[in-house]
Amino acid sequence: MPNNLPATLPFDDSYLRSLVDWQRVGCESLLQVQRIQWEMLLTWQRSLGAVQQELQDQWICRFGGGVPLDG
Repeated sequence: MPNNLPATLPFDDSYLRSLVDWQRVGCESLLQVQRIQWEMLLTWQRSLGAVQQELQDQWICRFGGGVPLDG
């Protein structure tokens, strides 16, 4: 059975290096987008927490008969 495989690859090392660089850039971009999404979610949750705290303070002042303990 003769070996018909070429001794070297039909492309050089720079081809694979550029392919890996493109893959790395794509993965970094996806991770950056995901990080931005998590930061937006965290900001949204903080704002909802502030609204909830304000509503709780108003409820305590009206129905609890006093000033909220935190301020």
